[in-house]
Order: sequence, then C-alpha cells, then structure tokens
Amino acid sequence: MRTSLEIPDTLYREMKIRAASEGKTLREIILDGVALRLNCGNLAAELKERKPFPVVRSHNPGSLKLGEEGVYEYIPFP
Repeated sequence: MRTSLEIPDTLYREMKIRAASEGKTLREIILDGVALRLNCGNLAAELKERKPFPVVRSHNPGSLKLGEEGVYEYIPFP
C-alpha cells in the first residue's frame, strides 16, 4: 500500500543520517519504527506502572561516596 505523509525537515534529515549509518534505506528505517511502535503497546501505561528507584537522601548532597560495599549501610537488602 502507498501513502503520503508530511515529515518535518529536521526529522527527515535525522532519519536519512540514521539510515546511512546503519546501511539501510529510509523505507526500512520508517517500517522498523512503525513496527517497534506497534509492538510496544501502550508505552505510557507501562511507564506509569514502573516502580521508582530507591532514593538515598543525604544531609550534605554530593558528599556521599558509596563503593560497592558501602551501599549496604544505607539500603537494607534481604
């Protein structure tokens, strides 16, 4: 099926650059993007369901230096 659509110049240039760098045609890049969007489902709903990362608060921001073992002092692990 053929269709026409208007693509902003900046987006078109980015797509052409991506296609050239990946050795693909512009058509392949567009079809990959459409397929990816269709296969992702409702991304907005999925993002809302994500749990936030634990936040370690500091009384003196920027001073907390955690090594691989130091994190265990602040975040309880089972």
